[in-house]
Parts: sequence; C-alpha cells; structure tokens
Amino acid sequence: MKAKNDTQISEFLLLGLSEEPELQPFLFGLFLSMYLVTMLGNLLIILATISDSHLHTPMYFFLSNLSFVDVCFVSTTVPKMLVNIQTQNKVITYAGCITQMCFFIFFAGLDIFMLTVMAFDRFVAICHPLHYTVTMNPRLCGLLVLASWIMSALNSSLQSLIVLRLSFCTDLEIPHFFCELNQVVHLACSDTFLNDMVMYLASALLGGGPLSGILYSYSKIIVSSIRAISSAQGKYKAFSTCASHLSVVSLFYCMSLGVYLSSATTHNSHSSATASVMYTVVTPMLNPFIYSLRNKDIKRALKNSLGGGL
Repeated sequence: MKAKNDTQISEFLLLGLSEEPELQPFLFGLFLSMYLVTMLGNLLIILATISDSHLHTPMYFFLSNLSFVDVCFVSTTVPKMLVNIQTQNKVITYAGCITQMCFFIFFAGLDIFMLTVMAFDRFVAICHPLHYTVTMNPRLCGLLVLASWIMSALNSSLQSLIVLRLSFCTDLEIPHFFCELNQVVHLACSDTFLNDMVMYLASALLGGGPLSGILYSYSKIIVSSIRAISSAQGKYKAFSTCASHLSVVSLFYCMSLGVYLSSATTHNSHSSATASVMYTVVTPMLNPFIYSLRNKDIKRALKNSLGGGL
C-alpha cells in the first residue's frame, strides 16, 4: 500500500526520457531541433494558405487549422522538457502539471477532429464533386472547426476536473517528459475507477468514432470514386491526396495506440515515454513535409510568398 500524503501536494517530478547525465546534451539538441523544424514547417503552411488567394479553399482552410493545432500541441510539452534539461530541474508545480495535461488533452483531441474533418472534406470533393462548393460552404467549414474546438474543450475539461478530486501519494515521480494523464492518475492513492472509466470511454468515443469516419471516407474514395476517374492524372491526384492524409492519420493513430497498448500490457513507463515521442513530437514535425512535398499548390504558394519577400 502506498503511503498517503495528507497535505496538499505542490509539485511533481518529471523524470524525462533518460536520467543519464551524458545523454542530456544530446536530448536537448535533438528536441530543440525537432521543435524548431515543427514550428517552422507548420508556420510556413499557415503563411502559404493566408498569403495565396488560390489556397482560400476548404481543404487548405482545414490544413492551416491542423498546422496551428500542431504548433500548439507540440508547444505544450517540448518547451518545458527543454527547460528541465537545460536547468537540470525536474520539478513541475501541481497547477502547472494539471494545466499542461489539460492543454495536451485538448490539442490531442483537436488534432484527431481536424484529421476527421479533412477526411470528410476529401470525401465530398472526390465522391460528390458537383455538390462540393455548395456542401462545403464557408458556414459549414466554420461550424465544423467550431464543433471540433468545443468537443475537445469539453473532453479536456472533464478529464482534468476529475483528476482534481484525486489525492496523491508521497511518490510524486512521473516517469515521462510531460504530465501524461494515465501516468498522473496512476500516482493517486485514492480510487481511480471513475478516472479510468472516463479515459476508456473518451478513448472509444473520441478515438474510435473519428477513426471509423476517416476509414469510411477514404474507403469510399478509393473503392467508388478512384475507379470512376478515367484520366491517369485524375487518378494520381486523388490517390496522392488520400495518401498524404492517410500517412498523417496512420502516424498519429498507430503511434498513440501503440503507446497505450504497450503501457497497459508491459507497464514499462520509460519505454512508453520514449514511444510517445512519435505521436507527440515526430508526427507534428512530419505533417508539413507530408503535405508540402506532395502538394504543388503549397510549394508554389511558398515560393511566391518567400520570393516576394526577398
């Protein structure tokens, strides 16, 4: 039985990815580089979609929103990790931990919803091209983004509020580089049944639901529409768009699912923390490359924007 702390706790310790002193400079350089690349790549996509009037379409509206979410998503975890490594201080306050956890859940959920909305946009564009401009009107696009923000905020608020009711033990070390919900809950001495149930339910509804919608959208695109396109150029464009989006979805879902399944079966917290880097840092970093390298419109807009500013 864990020793219970009767006083109000004030801080947690984030153990990070490794406690080896000789690895800290390498980790600092690696994550600083990845963070800067993520920020630059996503901000360039936002710049391109804003500056080029040809990209003022639903697809690029959603893409710019995804880039903004990715910037915020990675900024909830990496800067604090870099500060901890640089100052050799692993402490995070209780309020800071709850705040970080809340924003992480919020932007993770928003990432999922934006990927789902983008899949729906491609489904309408390719399967129902004649109705695309009518269906995906500015009002609907705005409502889809607004609904995504509201649902993510409700989930994040609920998850964070029920953590506040927990009492914690004297062992306040989190074997992770950020305040991950599952790790924080498992430090509690009080009953976590409600927290576990809400986590599982939220994962099923906010993870499985959007994933089903994404898979349905792209299966309809591939099975129904791709076969109906006669020109090789049209088939290539449709497949290219689907491949870009599915690459992002696969990276995010496979890595996050792998982390939670492995942590549930092996209980190896450090392995889970290392694996979680893939969907918390690597995926937001790769998103701009996946879209821009396969998208001539984005590359042209960036060339015009950056070229015009020189």
